[in-house]
Amino acid sequence: MRPLLIGSMLLGFAVPANAQRPVHTYSIVARDSLTGELGVAVQSHWFSVGPLVPWVEAGVGAVATQSFVEVSYGPLGLELMRAGKTAEQALSALLTADAHTDVRQVAMVDANGNVAAHTGGNAIEAASHRTGRGYSVQANLMLASTVPDAMADAFETATGDLAERLLAALDAAQAEGGDIRGSQSAAIVVVTGEPTGTPWLDRTFDLRVEDHPRPVEELRRLVHLARAYQHMNAGDEALTEGDIDRALHEYTTAAGMAPDSLTNGEMVFWHAVSLVNVGRVEESLPLFQRAFAQDPNWRELVRRLPAAGQLPNDPAIIERIVR
Repeated sequence: MRPLLIGSMLLGFAVPANAQRPVHTYSIVARDSLTGELGVAVQSHWFSVGPLVPWVEAGVGAVATQSFVEVSYGPLGLELMRAGKTAEQALSALLTADAHTDVRQVAMVDANGNVAAHTGGNAIEAASHRTGRGYSVQANLMLASTVPDAMADAFETATGDLAERLLAALDAAQAEGGDIRGSQSAAIVVVTGEPTGTPWLDRTFDLRVEDHPRPVEELRRLVHLARAYQHMNAGDEALTEGDIDRALHEYTTAAGMAPDSLTNGEMVFWHAVSLVNVGRVEESLPLFQRAFAQDPNWRELVRRLPAAGQLPNDPAIIERIVR
């Protein structure tokens, strides 16, 4: 086998297939044609699937590598697409250098929406993939051979942003029977359509469920919670810009999205702090009381915040809050 030199990495795929991690799973890679967002969502009966299968970079592409997984398809696929290769060209180059393509399952989409997928002949049945405009769904070791079709149909008909449509595909796979062994972990990564030059700011969602009896359901819950925190962040940004009304609207929206969550105390507390800092102490008091009811330690935190410049250094105001 002739090794493939990519950048500074020598790719030989010398590890025997039977010694590699059997991450049998279902996944979707996709590009949103309206926003340019790229994403991967995945579920597997394997602990902590998130670090292995999904690879995404804003302005470059997305890769899912699974079955008897060769993880390097992820970073090397991105490197090739970053260098200007299409998804088809990148996948073809990596398959050419791999002695064990028969057990691989890999899918890629590039920043222009080109799609490529491969399912090896020795991937454990039921194993197949289906590609569509700007996306690919793939699955192996499934209870039913209909899983990829169900995923594709769900993705194409779902409404909402890319994350919501990716989750719809996972839901459909699970409803169709999913992995023959059951469920264990899941992950979703979505990046912005345009790179900012700061990779961590490009990640709209980067969430993992490492070990859970219903990982897709838990992943959906985390995405909803992440959306709530995005409103919190938007509130902080509005506050720094001096737009108090917009900031308070964002904080209220965030708290309303997680009314029964332990995180609700966090959201309510910082909403209240923001009110105090703009002179609206009376409005803050019911919110502080909600946080205190969840955990009395919030009271102690109130007492510590003035020294950090996060609340007014006014004993009368602090006493009024914590009483």
